[in-house]
Amino acid sequence: MIADVLSDATARMHKAVEVAKDDFSNVRTGRANPQLFQKILVSYYGTPTPLAQLASLQNPEARTLLVTPYDKGALRDIEQAIRDTPNLGANPSNDGNIIRVTLPELTEERRKEYVKIVRGKAEDAKVSVRNIRRKAKDDLDALKGEVGDDEVSRGEKELEQITKSNVDAIDDALKRKEAELLEV
Repeated sequence: MIADVLSDATARMHKAVEVAKDDFSNVRTGRANPQLFQKILVSYYGTPTPLAQLASLQNPEARTLLVTPYDKGALRDIEQAIRDTPNLGANPSNDGNIIRVTLPELTEERRKEYVKIVRGKAEDAKVSVRNIRRKAKDDLDALKGEVGDDEVSRGEKELEQITKSNVDAIDDALKRKEAELLEV
């Protein structure tokens, strides 16, 4: 029973770390990357739809991205969604067939803003890991009547080690992303 609680907590914590890394990859560094646009939601016939499902994304130059919609009727909606995306600073323009998105140069001030955003995402991920730990600890405490106190305390110590390793993984990913953002 304790092993089940710990394995569930471990799996959920690993998922939280992966989500954090995915969020980090959506924060822009020096190059235009199609992955930056993966989470942009476009109002497509009234339904929020991910941009990747509505258009192909190509990266012909370092700061330019070409968005080719599958449905030309969605061109204006896609352009508006890109323009309205916060923290991107993109300037989309369309020629009736494709949308050309030019990303501005990263200034030192803009890089520091991105570092703040990444730190906020890392803190959210750590809070998520801690919430998973709290729930697992409550589940372990509920088992005290069924198994011995020693078993439960060993499980809690193992849970703390799992939590620490996942928080450290988030910190490591954060350090790598900060270094990548501040690199000129």
